[in-house]
Amino acid sequence: MTCPDCGHDNIDGMDACEHCGQDLRSIDIPAPTHGLQRTIMETPLRELSPLPALTVDVTETIASVVGKMRKGGVGSAMVLDDGRLVGIFTERDALNRLTGQPVDVHTVLIREVMTKDPKCLSGDDTIAFALNRMAIGSYRHIPIIEEGQPLRFVSIRGVLRYLHENAR
Repeated sequence: MTCPDCGHDNIDGMDACEHCGQDLRSIDIPAPTHGLQRTIMETPLRELSPLPALTVDVTETIASVVGKMRKGGVGSAMVLDDGRLVGIFTERDALNRLTGQPVDVHTVLIREVMTKDPKCLSGDDTIAFALNRMAIGSYRHIPIIEEGQPLRFVSIRGVLRYLHENAR
């Protein structure tokens, strides 16, 4: 990437010019033009009609939460403490934290195995931002929090379904 100030040829992805220190972060941001690229870059998450989240209390057992997830056909549960989101429990958490471990799922509380303080997004955030957050964090479910709205979530499956149906 060539610095617009001094003309120095920098390695692609550099935040600042190695020669003059000029900020290069805004230079390599792709501009959406049409089709799939534009849909990903500009569509706010609220247009995906994020699904209502399965919410559980921190005092519920692992067995109770997994049973609710199976019954609802969902891959994640948002864990609340006095109505406030404090964690998320996903299928991946079950695999990574419970498999091969001596855990009594009928007595151990979900708070012991949940992922604490999950990253959250708002309905104004774009699909591109959500995909970036998922890739960097290596997760597939993100809570969507908006004032006065029930807790919702977006999943990679939901994003891909939306793109398949709407990006032409």
